[in-house]
Amino acid sequence: MKAWRFYGFGDLRLDEVEVPELKARHVLVQVLVVQPSVTEAQLAAGVRTLAFEKIKKRLETEAPVQLFGHEFCVRIVEVGPGVTRFRVGDRVAARAKLPCESCQLCTSGRGHLCRKGPIIGFQLPGCFCEYAVLPEIALTLVDERISDSEAACLQSLSDSVASVETADIQIGDSVAILGQGSMGLECMQIARVSGAGRIITVDVRDEACAMSKELGADYALNAKTVDPVEAILELTDGNGADIVFECAGGSPTQGLAGVRSVVQAMHAVRSGGKIIGVSWFGSPFEVDVDLMRERSLRYLFPDISTLEHLQHTVNLVAAGRVRMKPTITHVLEGIERVPEAFEITANKGKYKAINPAQVRMAV
Repeated sequence: MKAWRFYGFGDLRLDEVEVPELKARHVLVQVLVVQPSVTEAQLAAGVRTLAFEKIKKRLETEAPVQLFGHEFCVRIVEVGPGVTRFRVGDRVAARAKLPCESCQLCTSGRGHLCRKGPIIGFQLPGCFCEYAVLPEIALTLVDERISDSEAACLQSLSDSVASVETADIQIGDSVAILGQGSMGLECMQIARVSGAGRIITVDVRDEACAMSKELGADYALNAKTVDPVEAILELTDGNGADIVFECAGGSPTQGLAGVRSVVQAMHAVRSGGKIIGVSWFGSPFEVDVDLMRERSLRYLFPDISTLEHLQHTVNLVAAGRVRMKPTITHVLEGIERVPEAFEITANKGKYKAINPAQVRMAV
């Protein structure tokens, strides 16, 4: 089969490799649609972010190696021994982070909390290839009302569901979301169906602001034309939002806000309010702890997304309560175009992309 393998940062080659061997409790799948996450696009270029050192070590010691590809829709072509939940022909999506199945959390029925297991696309081969072998415990069935392209977004959406669950939104809470990339738009839509009151979003791109309004934001602020903190305070009677989702931070080299959005979140949230830290930064940074202490701010990080979160996303999208189709702006045809998908995803502003660029691999 054809598979993309990394020989180093920025060195991605389409190779002929053996179809992976099917194992017990695993399924062999044909890849239908796959997209690089923003984090994967950064790592592919050697930009410091989540798991940078681990990926660097793998490239130094194992290259060429299949990396990334944890956001996908696939069709099962063969099931291994012990598989009970799926059959040949099923379309499935997956959660990326898996339980190790051997630690105390896993053996006591709390595997959803385990952080010791592998991640698809990082420790396990992902889906930038024609066929892949995936563990049954990672998978959920895709509803027939959901397209292949929409299904490839479900893993990211499940992380956004976990983020909103962590916020514990109360009915009518005012919510501000800094950043309207894929996860910012997802958090906005999920907050809307989870009881949020006034929803204010912020981005620096006209197309992202327009998409935010189309998908349900009450106010979509362009930070290039207004001071977002002042505007959020004005829209919340000077108090600040009850909850602020920080979804804009990260490497400025790829159009992200650096740490500026964290500072903005601290000033845009009300005293006693909550900041949900969704972004990855790749390195430590300073934060004004005294300000947070004086204003009793809660800076929370999302819980790990579970198979239950993923299954909930299927219900949300199938019922039309969360809309993914309008955000899918770039769909490329054929496995040969995977590098182009990485390029577009790493530079969304340049290409006016909203969701990561997708590659349709098979019909």
